[in-house]
Amino acid sequence: GSKCLVMDVCMCQGVLPAHADPRGELSAGQLLRWMDAAACLAAEKHAGVSCVTASMDDIQFEEAARVGQIITIKAKVNRAFKTSMEVGIKVTVQDVLTNVEKIVSVAYATYVAKPVDGGKVELKPVKLLSTEDHLEHSLAIERRRIRLGYVQVFQNLMQESNKKGDYYTFEEENAVSTELTHVQSIELVLPPHANHHGNTFGGQIMAWMETVASISASRLCRSYPVLKSVNMFKFWGPSFVGDRLVFNAIVNNTFQNSVEVGVRVEAYNCEEWIKDQPRHINSAFLIFNAVNDSGELLPFPRVKP
Repeated sequence: GSKCLVMDVCMCQGVLPAHADPRGELSAGQLLRWMDAAACLAAEKHAGVSCVTASMDDIQFEEAARVGQIITIKAKVNRAFKTSMEVGIKVTVQDVLTNVEKIVSVAYATYVAKPVDGGKVELKPVKLLSTEDHLEHSLAIERRRIRLGYVQVFQNLMQESNKKGDYYTFEEENAVSTELTHVQSIELVLPPHANHHGNTFGGQIMAWMETVASISASRLCRSYPVLKSVNMFKFWGPSFVGDRLVFNAIVNNTFQNSVEVGVRVEAYNCEEWIKDQPRHINSAFLIFNAVNDSGELLPFPRVKP
């Protein structure tokens, strides 16, 4: 895009039938792939070296895109730290018949510079050319502080929960066992799934996670689940061409019109596969709604953990 700044990346994609889900809407997994690709390009444009996805802050999806519409993804580095940087991502959808444009999602991702030789790189500061640039630059440090604190609080809660050891008694009638929602999928990382250094694309892993989570959520509703948000999406380690990725998804809880699905991703190379020694590379929580043909929200049944 000619109006984009030096470190901006602007991608436009037409939504084709191959990109759509059974409802004729843009697949959330495909959109996550595109978002990661645009953000990674912006990060590498700033760093001048290869970059990998470290995390994505809570992603909210406000609008759905349908076949025939145009998706525009703008990504810009908001702030560079020592070896990592925050990239802002804005996704809009435009209807070619009415020319109406709506915001699909606004997200913030963290990318880490990974030089090919394994050395360390000191990232240069971002050039701030507008009032908006200055604002995002200031907010980026606050978002980073909240992000790090959020992870620590969550880990503390998990440790406290593990200490208690006892499960509470669940006595609600007609509740569905969460075990019925457990879904496992195994994917082999091939060259088309990876970058030129052999690392699996973060967006590809996100897309696979969305697929297995959607199947898990569908076990509780007589409709196709619609992804509304992705929370606490963080990479704990890399994976490479030739790795086997094992995805485990299960419903954690249901609410009136939404369901939370937890997904854990483990990677194995050939030796680790034989020895059953997985590497935990990613986890996330995905929130889904379900709607009928009229677009009305459908209720989810209560679940028994």
